[in-house]
Amino acid sequence: MDARSALLVHAAFEMVAIGVGVQLYARNLRRDNNGSLTRGPAFRIAVGCLIGAILGSKLAVWMEYPDLIRLHWGSPQLAFSGQSIVGGLIGGLCGVEIAKRMSGVERSTGDAFVMPLIAGIVIGRIGCFLAGLHDDTFGVATTLPWGVDFGDGVRRHPTQLYDIAFVLALGAVLVSVRHRLSLEPGLEFKLFLSGYLAWRLGVDTLKPVPFSYAGDLSGLQLLAAVFLIAYTPRVARQMRRLA
Repeated sequence: MDARSALLVHAAFEMVAIGVGVQLYARNLRRDNNGSLTRGPAFRIAVGCLIGAILGSKLAVWMEYPDLIRLHWGSPQLAFSGQSIVGGLIGGLCGVEIAKRMSGVERSTGDAFVMPLIAGIVIGRIGCFLAGLHDDTFGVATTLPWGVDFGDGVRRHPTQLYDIAFVLALGAVLVSVRHRLSLEPGLEFKLFLSGYLAWRLGVDTLKPVPFSYAGDLSGLQLLAAVFLIAYTPRVARQMRRLA
């Protein structure tokens, strides 16, 4: 697959992922009697999530590839230089919290995002896998039997498929204990977010590191680690209340 075709395939799967995620989120709002996605606080929260996710995704990409800032400074190309799930999740959370504060919403709203996020990540990662070498989500070389040759004769860890398997497994676990987690609104989302970021902190050791920070961490790993240090105490407090 050439670069142009890979870009189109990846973009198509991204659009489908966003569309499916939005539809699932709207369904969850109706199920929980939390209003409509097209008006009121739910709409403002969704907009805050979207804006935060976009900004967070861009900042994370620039952390991962700091040379992009130097190469494309002052050019529109800088704004279209890739996406990051890690940055999108963290930025989306920040956007939601800001929107809630501005709208006077005090209840937890995160749980309604969990399944839409899982569906979006799975669909998006299929696009990443099909894009192959033209997407920066593949792993380092491996001799393991499930290594994938993306067209250059080198068998690599299919880390895109690892991501799919992990979020599906995490989603299954969360669904199995959802009734109990519902006693602490927001805990399901916190467990999903912290679980996924911890996963990325580990699995990204199987990916090439374009620019290393302290401890040989990539930009995304550093971002995930710093966020987990700040976020984990909140998760632990709710888990203790649930015990």
